[in-house]
Amino acid sequence: MTNAPDDTGRVADAPSDNWVYNVLPRAAWPYAQLARWDRPIGWQLLMWPCFWSVGLAANRDVADGHFSLGWVLFYLFLFFVGSVAMRGAGCTYNDLVDHDIDMEVARTRSRPLPSGRVSRTEAKLFLGAQALVGLWVLLQFNLFSIGLGILSLAVVAIYPFAKRFTDWPQFFLGLAFSWGALMGWSALFSEVSWASFFLYVAAVLWTIGYDTIYAHQDKEDDALVGVRSTARLFAENTKAWLIGLYGLALLFLIFSFAAAGVGVLGYLGLGVAAIMFAWQILILEIDNPDHCLRLFKSNGRVGAVIFVALMASLASLA
Repeated sequence: MTNAPDDTGRVADAPSDNWVYNVLPRAAWPYAQLARWDRPIGWQLLMWPCFWSVGLAANRDVADGHFSLGWVLFYLFLFFVGSVAMRGAGCTYNDLVDHDIDMEVARTRSRPLPSGRVSRTEAKLFLGAQALVGLWVLLQFNLFSIGLGILSLAVVAIYPFAKRFTDWPQFFLGLAFSWGALMGWSALFSEVSWASFFLYVAAVLWTIGYDTIYAHQDKEDDALVGVRSTARLFAENTKAWLIGLYGLALLFLIFSFAAAGVGVLGYLGLGVAAIMFAWQILILEIDNPDHCLRLFKSNGRVGAVIFVALMASLASLA
């Protein structure tokens, strides 16, 4: 199957009023689409576990009497840049791996590679450029964190293939997308603690939950082309699974906060997040793709609430 290039230069599943189409020259649009710059929710969801981890470590650092606002702000900046770069690199890599599959799925066949607006060679060069930015960010950290960051590449490499051999590709996405929950802590302390491990588990569970909602958009096309997902696995039992996944995520967040000595304001933030999770589950319509996309995107606000709560706790302890 072949696809003619899209004359509009847009992709089907991204907003047409995004800054990409108002600021960048048209020749840059396909690369911005490969990196998903027109869909910022992806790098935001990758970034929040990193930010949580920095906030968690900062709360611990205050208790130890070694807190430095300058270092915290510097690490947050690095994780912001790294999240945008590595999310873009990961999406470009994923599109290269899924080139043939994307041509068969209605939502993805307008993307740069299947539509022919970018060649595989051009995509590989762009992947390399983004990876170099990610490498620069990684090299700003201590040796322990550099080694930890390199370990994540194994999971990142496996994820695009997971949908071919397991019904749980969202688990592998969670392992990759949540790695920042370990990195922020290690950046400050050159170690992985129980607090950061619990945070990592919570982030993995959260990722499986929100990406299951996202995957319900494609379940019909996925069934036709043989792509597996937790959306297809959970099917009509998705709400029950989400109760378990989000509930366990909150439990492990509580464990993490307790291990790091987070103040009461942090737990109030978890209470708000719990209400947001409950609302997602209550109103979820798994057969309404637009609704699933909106609920998936709402998890960006969940991540922000938890981070703000950690910062509020930090301010109260400082």
